[in-house]
Amino acid sequence: MKNRLLLALALAATAVSCHDDDVDVNQLELVYEDSVYQLTGVTVAAGKIFTNYPRWSDIHQYDVVQVNGIRSSSPYPNEAWNSWEPGQDGENKWVCAQALYRDDEGYMWAVDPASPRMQGVYEGSHKLVKIDAATNTILRTYSFDSVASPNSYLNDVQVDTERDMAYLTNSKEGGIIVLNLATGQARQVLQNHYSVMSDPAYTFKIDGKVLSRFGKPVKMHSDGIALTPHRDWLYYKPLTDDKLYRIKTEYLRDGSLSETELGRHVEDLGHFAASDGMIFDKKGNLYLSDMQHYRIVRITPQLRMQTFIKDRRLSWPDSFTISEGGYLYVTCSRIHEQPDYNDGVDKRQGRPYTIYRIRL
Repeated sequence: MKNRLLLALALAATAVSCHDDDVDVNQLELVYEDSVYQLTGVTVAAGKIFTNYPRWSDIHQYDVVQVNGIRSSSPYPNEAWNSWEPGQDGENKWVCAQALYRDDEGYMWAVDPASPRMQGVYEGSHKLVKIDAATNTILRTYSFDSVASPNSYLNDVQVDTERDMAYLTNSKEGGIIVLNLATGQARQVLQNHYSVMSDPAYTFKIDGKVLSRFGKPVKMHSDGIALTPHRDWLYYKPLTDDKLYRIKTEYLRDGSLSETELGRHVEDLGHFAASDGMIFDKKGNLYLSDMQHYRIVRITPQLRMQTFIKDRRLSWPDSFTISEGGYLYVTCSRIHEQPDYNDGVDKRQGRPYTIYRIRL
C-alpha cells in the first residue's frame, strides 16, 4: 500500500512539473558581449552573425557590425556606411540603426529610423536597407520620408518574400508601415487604433520600479512584430503593456480599406507579457521577450503561454532571430538600467550588453 502511495505521488509530481509554466531546462550560451556600446538587434545571414547599435547617446562607435568572436566585431558592410556625422547626408550611411532581419531567401534587412537619441528623424533619412550578406553588398534602400513623420521612430521589420511585402512598426507614434518591395510604395496604417498604442492604464514595472524618464512613466507603442510561418497573419504589440494583437496580412495589403474598416479586422488576443522582441518558429510557436520577469515566453498555437527560459542574465531581452541551425538568438540591451531611466544614474554596474543563443 505504501509503495502504491509513493508511486502515485511520484506520478502526480511528474504530471505537475510537465505543465509548470515556471520550469525550463533551456540554457543560455554566450555568443557576443560588449561592455561599452549598447546593442539592440541581431540576425544570422550567410553563416554570419550581425548586431546593431542605435545612436542613443554619445557613447557610440558603429551602427551595424559583423560579430567575429565573443568580444570581436567589425563595421558592416564597411567603415563608410558607419561614418555618419551630424551635418552629413544620411541617405547612404547609417544614422541610428535599430533592427536587423533575415528573410526566407537569406537576404538581410536593416531598419534605420535615423533618429539620434530618439529626438527626431534626421533630414528624412529614415530607411529600410536590403543587403546581400554573402557578398556584403547593399542591394536597395527604401525611404520613408513621405510616409512616416519627422517625429516617428521605425523600430522593427518583417518581410514576406513570396508577396514582396514588408511591415514595419512605428514605436514612438504608434502605427504600422506597409511597404510594397517591388514598387517601393508605402503607407502607414492603424495610426489612431488602440492596438498600436500602449495602454495608459498599464503600469510597466521592472524590479518593483515604474519605468520612468524625465519624471514621467515611459510609454512605448507598437514595437514587436512577427509574421506567422505562412505569412498570412501579422502579430504585433505595444512595448509597455502586455496585450497582443493580430491582423490578416490580406487586409493590410488592401489599400482600398479605410482606416475604420481596417481597424475592424484587428483581433485582440488578450494579456500575455510586456515584450520587446517577438518571433515565430516553423511550428507556429510565438516567442516573446518578457522584460519584467527576465525571461522568454512561448505562446503555443492554442494561445497557451509557457516559460521557455528564465534567467537573470536576460536583462531586457530585446530582439530575436532563429538560425538555420535551430538556435534562438536574443540580445540583452539593459534599457531599464540606462541613466535616462534612473535619474541620471547608470545601473549597468559594468555588466556588458550581450547576445545569447538557446537551442530550440
